[in-house]
Amino acid sequence: MQRGESDVPEPHITVNGRPRALGATPAHTNVLDFLRGLGLTGAKEGCAEGECGACAVMVARPEMPGDGDGSRWTPVNACLVPAAALDGQEVVTAEGLGRPDALHPVQAELAQRGGSQCGYCTPGFVCSMAAEYYRPGREDFDLHAIGGNLCRCTGYRPIRDAAAALGAAPADDPFATRCASAAPASVPTRIDGFARPADLAEALALLAEHPEATVVAGSTDWGVEVNLRGRRASHVVAVDRLPELRQLSVGDAIEIGAALTLSEVEAGLGGSVPLLEQVWPLFASRLIRNGATIGGNLGTASPIGDLAPALLALEATLVLASAGGDREVALADYFTGYRETVRRPGELIRSVRIPTPLASHTTFRKISKRRLDDISSVAVGAALDVVDGTVVRARIGLGGVAATPIRALATEAALEGRVWSRATVEEAATVMATEGTPIDDQRASAAYRSAMLGNALRAWWEEAR
Repeated sequence: MQRGESDVPEPHITVNGRPRALGATPAHTNVLDFLRGLGLTGAKEGCAEGECGACAVMVARPEMPGDGDGSRWTPVNACLVPAAALDGQEVVTAEGLGRPDALHPVQAELAQRGGSQCGYCTPGFVCSMAAEYYRPGREDFDLHAIGGNLCRCTGYRPIRDAAAALGAAPADDPFATRCASAAPASVPTRIDGFARPADLAEALALLAEHPEATVVAGSTDWGVEVNLRGRRASHVVAVDRLPELRQLSVGDAIEIGAALTLSEVEAGLGGSVPLLEQVWPLFASRLIRNGATIGGNLGTASPIGDLAPALLALEATLVLASAGGDREVALADYFTGYRETVRRPGELIRSVRIPTPLASHTTFRKISKRRLDDISSVAVGAALDVVDGTVVRARIGLGGVAATPIRALATEAALEGRVWSRATVEEAATVMATEGTPIDDQRASAAYRSAMLGNALRAWWEEAR
């Protein structure tokens, strides 16, 4: 275990204001287990996959893009994040927010309004609600902030009442004043089996040295593999804080750094990509979006990922970085098989590029068993350019109907050059129902998936006309 410089503190996490050494913490140990090993047992393991929020804690992160140089309290799922990934960072748990004789305002409102029943989920709710309580510029409480927290006693009404009762944080509140200062800088880390490189060049050198290494950012996918399937990696390389992977720019193309979290991308784009604005609320929960990255989502090459269909419709390309330089690959050519891509050993996704100008008509449809915070059975992203009532360009991305995300090429051809009308849509919907090779599984039947493809196009027409 080493930091690399003798005058730099040994790896540690500042927990509730107190530095706690990481010591010989194994690379696969998550933040939740690390905290519970310290006796901080408020945060719980419920699902071990980021769906219930019982494990939520707050981390001091940099302000959102464009919002200044301060910091903000960001809730994350402690069950997914490797403890080593928070080396040098600040974490606050429910125990650190208040004491039995001096409750935090969030804790006090939950207690006063009966928002805690069995109490298992309460510490996670407290941390998610407290992060929203301290959100810069907050006027009303955004209930989506607790969309990733599950109450097993169905006590949502009193929890909502507690959220609605929260006023502004007092000026002298120490957690509020903390936000005026910068978040802790990312530090290079070396712990047995875990490495956080200082820059992209070092990351690529590590991957060349350890081609079997597992690359993690938010760890929202790998963390599930570790927790539920007992997966272990000989080497883990964390790329979530690499500065070269955290840029966002808008010009001839929109370029999004692969290590930006989805919450950061949402804030940085500021609604300038309407198709993606439809994706964000349907993509897991705020807790997950605070950790998940755009590069990680595409890196897993899941056929049911939510972003790929939208980005296919936007004709996105990926910039892949290696020790030999960068290369650009169209997303439509990136997927080669089930969870397989053209990415070579030693390559990282540096950024995603979306060409401009954007299409004039866009939509995103996600069909799932729950309206929010669920895995899709079918996902459809579509972008059309309509000039004088005629479709001059159509791009449609599909998820959940093949071994990879795909373009609906036959449907695009059925739309282009045709009048944008109900008759055209009906013909195209019939074609779209034949796209892909859907299968029967626990989420949906093949027949249902095919029917939903056609219906997605019909529903869009009904809303757009």
